Amino acid sequence: MKNHRNPSFLYVCLGNICRSPTVEAVARTEFARAGLSVEVASAGTAGYHVGHGADPRSVRFAAAHGYDLSGHRARQFRREDFAAFDHVLAMDRENLRELRSLAPADAVPMLFLGDAEVPDPYDGGDEDFEQVIALARSGVAAWIARLRG
Repeated sequence: MKNHRNPSFLYVCLGNICRSPTVEAVARTEFARAGLSVEVASAGTAGYHVGHGADPRSVRFAAAHGYDLSGHRARQFRREDFAAFDHVLAMDRENLRELRSLAPADAVPMLFLGDAEVPDPYDGGDEDFEQVIALARSGVAAWIARLRG
């Protein structure tokens, strides 16, 4: 599927209900605002929440910043995703390790923020969900700059 013309990104966290769908929504909006045609999606390394919507707190905080998570449905990462996406980006080192264990020789999963992690807000408070939004914006801005060269 990498035969598409537009760059493609898959954002990956553990359950695909907090971090990765938030980054997906921020990326979809910010890439479009930047005039870039980019394909984005998200997945989780674990299948805990397959078919469920995003965490209500993620939905609420994303909406407060102009990002729509209402249609999100969690899915589990599949090995075939390496062939389908140009960039497979983990939210943290634990998920990166899992992706690397699944990766074929020609796939290079990376951390979304380079050397930093997007902390899991699931067991946290409002400030943790706000932090995910801020980190998502920062990381997507860096990718926009990178794509523009």
